[in-house]
Amino acid sequence: MRHNDRAASAPWIRTRLRTAPGAATALAVLVLVTAFLAAAFPRAVDAYETKGLRHDILTADAGRSTLEVARPQPGLELPQAQRDDEARSPELARIGAGLLKALPAPLRADTSSVAYGVRTSKPAVANEPWLPRPEAVPPQLSYVAQSGLEEHATLASGAWPTTPQEVTSDSREVQGAVTEETAAELKVKAGATITLLTAAQEPITVTITGIVAPRDPQGSYWSADPLLRTPSLVLDTASPFPVHYWTGTVLLAEDSGPALLSTAAEPVLFWRIPPDPAGLTGPDDARLTSVIASLESGPGLLKVREIAGDTAVFATGLGHIVEANARMRDAISPVIAVAALGIGSVAAVVLLMTGALIAGRRKAELALMRSRGGSLRGIGGRLLAETAVTVLPASALGLLLATLAVGEGRFWPGALAAAGVGLLVCVALPLRTTLQHIRPTLHGAREDMVSARPSRRRTVAELTLLVLAVGAVTALRRRGTSAEGGTDLLVSAAPVLVALIAALVLVRLYPLPLRLATRPVARLRGAIGFLSLARAGRSSAGGALPLLALLLALATAAFGGSVIAGIGDARDDAALASVGADARISGASERATLPDELVRTVRDLDGVTGAAPVRVEYSVNMPEAVAGDGGAGTGGGSADDAKVAALVGIDPASYAELARATGLPAFPAARLKATGSSAPLPEGAEAGPDRVLPAIASPAVAARLGKEPRAIETLSGDFEVQIVGTVPRVASVSPTDFLVVNSAALEQKAPTTLLLTGAPDPGKLRAAVEGSGKEYAVQLRSEERARYVNTPMQAGAERIYLAAVAAGAGYALLAVLLSLLQTAPERRTLLARLRTMGLTTGQGRKLLAFEATPQALLAAGGGLFTGWATIVLLSPGIDLVPLALAGVAGSDTSPVLLRTDLWSLALPAAGVVALAAAVAGVQAWWASRRGSITELRAGDSR
Repeated sequence: MRHNDRAASAPWIRTRLRTAPGAATALAVLVLVTAFLAAAFPRAVDAYETKGLRHDILTADAGRSTLEVARPQPGLELPQAQRDDEARSPELARIGAGLLKALPAPLRADTSSVAYGVRTSKPAVANEPWLPRPEAVPPQLSYVAQSGLEEHATLASGAWPTTPQEVTSDSREVQGAVTEETAAELKVKAGATITLLTAAQEPITVTITGIVAPRDPQGSYWSADPLLRTPSLVLDTASPFPVHYWTGTVLLAEDSGPALLSTAAEPVLFWRIPPDPAGLTGPDDARLTSVIASLESGPGLLKVREIAGDTAVFATGLGHIVEANARMRDAISPVIAVAALGIGSVAAVVLLMTGALIAGRRKAELALMRSRGGSLRGIGGRLLAETAVTVLPASALGLLLATLAVGEGRFWPGALAAAGVGLLVCVALPLRTTLQHIRPTLHGAREDMVSARPSRRRTVAELTLLVLAVGAVTALRRRGTSAEGGTDLLVSAAPVLVALIAALVLVRLYPLPLRLATRPVARLRGAIGFLSLARAGRSSAGGALPLLALLLALATAAFGGSVIAGIGDARDDAALASVGADARISGASERATLPDELVRTVRDLDGVTGAAPVRVEYSVNMPEAVAGDGGAGTGGGSADDAKVAALVGIDPASYAELARATGLPAFPAARLKATGSSAPLPEGAEAGPDRVLPAIASPAVAARLGKEPRAIETLSGDFEVQIVGTVPRVASVSPTDFLVVNSAALEQKAPTTLLLTGAPDPGKLRAAVEGSGKEYAVQLRSEERARYVNTPMQAGAERIYLAAVAAGAGYALLAVLLSLLQTAPERRTLLARLRTMGLTTGQGRKLLAFEATPQALLAAGGGLFTGWATIVLLSPGIDLVPLALAGVAGSDTSPVLLRTDLWSLALPAAGVVALAAAVAGVQAWWASRRGSITELRAGDSR
């Protein structure tokens, strides 16, 4: 019996697929695309997290990322031969190999750059007379006998350092080398000798046999300790006067370590192990942090000491790098989760709409089967088999394409997502179809909103969903959107909640204004307006599912577009805050002034539309805060904190024009007009201490100085200032505390900075500056903006949001098409009937366009509201700094909140209206090509 049932099911599936190949193909393509997106999302997240972690480790300073195991020299109580053996290469190499094997997963070593040896931890003074002494202080040198010198360097001159005889603690002659940079700065040549004293003040002669050039200067071998490669001029902290001396490193022969044991330079044995991030993945960061913590002060350290000695210590900055990467990931994840949940919900609703469309097209067929004794189980089973044959291969193909498109990433999250898409369609379509035929129904009842009124159960269900959604949004608003410890699903579901509320409310309220509008329209001449409004008010095409899909898609697209626009705005603002204008010219030091000839030359360059000379003096001491004004200023900041500020002298007219051109806050230039006691001083005249200058200050400085004149002392002159206004920021300084005065009223008027607007040619601008004969710094806003390049994590997150915007737009358009296709047969029949009554083709197009317009306007208006409400709801807890500015040294890292982008709201909504009108026009054109006889067949139930 079972064999006969299986045999009978095969012809049914083949017959159905041959009967409607277009519908089956369309469903398969939709499932394929949705499964591809669902599977690609978790893989894309894993991919950018993996690339971000590897990028952060690779680009970090080698001194931070390298794993270093070190221990003091062997104890003095040990025999000398044993101490010497422990400092030689064979023993050091044996311990190094043991350390490499003991590294716990997922930590792996870059074996090509592993280094070990003996080094001095305390620099030794070198008193050779030929060594440079910049301020009469002799240099202090470190000495290291490190493995792998010949593999990581090339010989520039001389010979490689060797050990002609076995080196012991009693050896008093060793050979060494220095890098080209060290030789150039310290005047070292091949054949030179340097004396290193032992603890007993006996000289060890170090002969420099060669000059070497690093093969990879930025590699961990040379950069874990930068002094190996490059000497440094450092401040002598022990001197009562600010004097400097040179410090560098001498590279001894590999087996010369025992000679350092006799010195008082505190020699240590070390093993440097650079990490290899090639095998790390994004999800490994938690395990990596735990492993590093164990090696630093846990069970891992005990294992290290078993291998390297009881006094060994483990040190690395890799844990801080991984933690910084995790903080960026945690900051980006909530923003990505909003897009993922929004698009996922849209895709699910569109799939359900597709099932509803297929169920509606096959309603008569299945009703006939039901009336002839077909069971719900039999019908559902046939539909399940028919659907699975199409959907499951499409889901598998989507997973395969996602795996090929996104190479890195875990397999199972993507597989589960693709399987979820296939399962949803396979279950929802048969279930949706069979539930309509629990009871055999007679054909002929109307299905519009006149007779198909919502049941009590549906009303209760909708009210329950509405109350739950409103409660969730209210709780979210009261609690805030900042979630610590990971992604908050309630925050991520904000677009879904807002769209659900809007859809439930709009579906119920939508017919009322249309039905009211039909009354005045009915009195007008012509039936087109009345028919379109009447049908729009009764049509079931504007049901909850199509409207929910449109609102979700538009809200997600608006949110994603606002995020992308906010990232660009944040980078533009940060570049402007750093440079101050489109271009900036300043002296090499803070007190260096610009000559008038340079200002005139630059001002006349092509592309320069404005120039504002500015005199900036930093670290000006402010008077004590006035009584009662120690709190916060009007625009933020504290008067107690504003003890030091920057004095900014400007030409009010040119600076106000620059502020207007660059988009800075409007500057009240008229308040700085130099009149009366603040009139410009004659050249060379000195200002009296009672001279009062009007000043515009930052809010904190204004709160500290109060409204009365206050005396200040500056390098530009001593005078009193009276606050006449405040501005939140100025273009010429980055500190938040400043005081702006008219430069014409200062004793020293020469500008230290020149701010330019326009688009000058960078080459010509730098040539003009270099032609002045002095060294000045040139900064361009465009070059500063280009510094904010994306890290792999930032770029991956932006790509996901671009894909979310595109997918949201695509699903919104598909929702419109499905909504209109659901009623397409009914509309074609309507036009055929009306044509028999004299309706022209043009009138038919107007009728369909007018009928579709209210529903499209409803979706567009609801989408605008939903997108705006979502951004308003989530913006307090979303900071775009990790996406926009993270990883750029010196960038402004103040919070960048999400703002509504009008284009991201308006364009998708306008696209929905335009598509609805276009589909209605195409539908009317297609219907006009078919004859009325085709649509109005005898006995047709439509």
